Amino acid sequence: MFKRHRNLRKTTGIRKLVRDVYISVDDLVYPIFLEEGTGIRTEISSMPGQYRMSLDMLDAELDTLNELGVNSVLLFGIPLEKDCVGKEAYNDTGIVQEGVRQIKRHSPNMVVITDVCMCEYTSHGHCGIIDESGVINDTTIKYMAKIALSHAKAGADIVAPSDMMDGRIRAIRDILDENGFKELAIMSYSVKYASSFYGPFREAADSAPTHGDRKQYQMDYRFSIDAVSEVRSDLEEGADIVIVKPALAYLDVIRKVRDTFEVPVVAYSVSGEYSMIKAGALNGWIDEKNIVMEKTYAMKRAGANIIITYFAKDIARWLREDK
Repeated sequence: MFKRHRNLRKTTGIRKLVRDVYISVDDLVYPIFLEEGTGIRTEISSMPGQYRMSLDMLDAELDTLNELGVNSVLLFGIPLEKDCVGKEAYNDTGIVQEGVRQIKRHSPNMVVITDVCMCEYTSHGHCGIIDESGVINDTTIKYMAKIALSHAKAGADIVAPSDMMDGRIRAIRDILDENGFKELAIMSYSVKYASSFYGPFREAADSAPTHGDRKQYQMDYRFSIDAVSEVRSDLEEGADIVIVKPALAYLDVIRKVRDTFEVPVVAYSVSGEYSMIKAGALNGWIDEKNIVMEKTYAMKRAGANIIITYFAKDIARWLREDK
């Protein structure tokens, strides 16, 4: 006697009845790139369908997200001026800070997550303060704390430090607590690999380093045991949610984090994943919807509670159609 596995695959209704992995629109976070200026809605050439936009274009984007039921956004900023210490990152009236305020006026129930980093704001494109040896860890974390505090004052719901400096979660938690933001959550980019999948993002955020790379501070994908250590450190320092980035090539890491820690885990499906699928779909080589949904379910199956994805609006539409 053999088991007839196909019995549970026979019809659409049966397949729906027995499924045990689900995606909800509430799981999705949509990244938005805000650029200083007016009248800007510029498509990112390496990310078709994604835009850099000025604040006067933001309300229309929020209307679309609200209509689709996408309730969470992740903000990145592109300032007019950059310098060696990225001062616009912690400017209380900077592009992200003003973006937070505008979102909260227009859509007060939208969960606003802010990326806390310096790469979009520094003239050299690195994620912190540099000298001849590279990025200076202990100096940089003081700046990360200043950035997080400015986002908190603007009304952010969650701050998400992405710089990968050691000790930055403790510095951020301390400055938030000292200034009355004890209940503001930290979503840490705890597991962030030095990855070639970030290429299109660097065009989107104008954040490519002018020299060197980020391998001194982002993680090496050939070293597998430090993911758990990175997450543990961040949780001990005060992180509430942890991110694994990129997502698709690191499903094993998502599962390892999920099995080890009882905290919400985020899969960040990064720009390179988006662009590869878009390129294939635009050339007629793949079925975009089915590829996107398959990989998104894979992230959920691996253990992700939350998925940051440039396909969030598309997934929301497709989920609605499938109902």
